[in-house]
Amino acid sequence: MKTRNLCVVGLILFVTSYVFFSQGSLSNQKTIDVAHWFNLIGAVLLFSFNNVFPKKNNLHSVASVMTGIGVVAHIGLCTIDFIMWSFGNDDIGRNALSEQISNTPLILYPFIIVGPSMLFTGLAAHALNFIKTNSVSSLMVLIAGPFVGLSYFIWNNGYLMLASCVIFAAGLMLLLYKNEIHAVQEKRIRQDL
Repeated sequence: MKTRNLCVVGLILFVTSYVFFSQGSLSNQKTIDVAHWFNLIGAVLLFSFNNVFPKKNNLHSVASVMTGIGVVAHIGLCTIDFIMWSFGNDDIGRNALSEQISNTPLILYPFIIVGPSMLFTGLAAHALNFIKTNSVSSLMVLIAGPFVGLSYFIWNNGYLMLASCVIFAAGLMLLLYKNEIHAVQEKRIRQDL
C-alpha cells in the first residue's frame, strides 16, 4: 500500500473515532471499544505523514519528531481508555483509576494532557511548510487543530470537536492531493481559454 494511502486510511479512521467521541458516553460499546480502536489505528497510520511531505528543511524534522511523540502518546491514551472501558458499569473502579492517573503526573501529562496534542501540533507543523503555496489548506490544519482540544477539554462540546477534526483532516487531505488539485485547476483554465 502506498504511503499516501496509509495517510488517507489513517485520517478516515481518526475522524470516524471522533464521530463516536462526539456522541458522548462510550459505555454503550459492549463487545468492543470501536471508537478507541479506530483512534488508535488512525493515529498510528497518521505517522505516515512524516514520509509523505517533502523532507526539505528543519521544520520537517521538528514536525516529524512531534508527530512521532503524538502517535506514541495516542497509543498510551488509548491503552488507558481501553482499561477505563473495561470497567463497564463499575463507576467506583473507573473513578478510582481516574483519580490515580490524575495524581500521577508522569502518566497524566505525557499520555493525557500534553502528549496527544503533539500529534495535532506535529501535523500542523508539517502543514506550515505549505503556508505560502497552499494557504487555505494549511490554515485549515493550523486553526482547526487547537480547536479539537479546546472543544473537548475547555468547552466540552462534542459537535465542535467533531467539526474541528473534520476541518483538520480535510486540510491535510487537500495537502496530500495538492498536486492533483493543481493539475485539475490548470486543465480547467486551459479548457476555458
